[in-house]
Amino acid sequence: MLLKGKVALVTGAGRGLGAGIARALAREGARVCVTDINQAELAESAAELGADGGEVIALPLDVSDLPMFESTVRQVAGQWERLDVLVHNAIYMPLIRFEHLSPDEWWRQINVGLGGLYNGARAVWDVMKAQGGGHIIGIASGSSVRGYKDEVAYCTIKHGQEGFVKALSLEASKDKIAINTMGPGKPIKPTRVTRAELARMPAAEQSGWADPAELGKAFAWLAAQPPERFSGLRFDAGPIADTVAAEGYGFAFDAKKVTLYPDDFAARLRWYASYED
Repeated sequence: MLLKGKVALVTGAGRGLGAGIARALAREGARVCVTDINQAELAESAAELGADGGEVIALPLDVSDLPMFESTVRQVAGQWERLDVLVHNAIYMPLIRFEHLSPDEWWRQINVGLGGLYNGARAVWDVMKAQGGGHIIGIASGSSVRGYKDEVAYCTIKHGQEGFVKALSLEASKDKIAINTMGPGKPIKPTRVTRAELARMPAAEQSGWADPAELGKAFAWLAAQPPERFSGLRFDAGPIADTVAAEGYGFAFDAKKVTLYPDDFAARLRWYASYED
């Protein structure tokens, strides 16, 4: 199996893309810790992984709370003696016009989406350094490169994650810690839709959304790469999942197979190649 012997932690894994990522990683042999603030949905995700035969633990986690994140990482590393992959999928994104966006609402969104990535990286850093490397993956979207009405905070978060990844990847390379983002690359269920709401939706309404577990195969592929191969880059799950379906996990690499933004991918590679410390 692609990830046999690996350990992964996925935030925001109670439903949707996070649950699909966790399921895909477990199906490829990883032991997976799923986390969320919604404990009922978290239990459902854990049950799904268990039914697949995966080895899973479920821990409640508010990613904006650094001590809580550190405690979660200690529990995972204490039980499984390592932590190879962190996927920061948790997000809080109510759609609000700027004039109605209170300071408290602004900072809650920022602290979950961008602060959560910092907290996660900080919490796993020493573990990954000590074991000789690992992968930290944030979630990208169209809001990483464009702006949308009602999404001032969300777009700030997604743009900010790209800057975090670009800069930290330069510092992390000596420790073989890869820092990347991965966008869905296909339409997915809106984050705000709960498991209960999804179960009541007509099949026709859901038909345009990609299966999150299929998109999760892209995260499994990236997590299986040597950390020193790719870092500081933006990937997209849709094209990777399609490539895996057509060619298998060992496909011949081409940027057009792994991202919707191959020109940006190439530009980042050129920058890293020319960068002088």
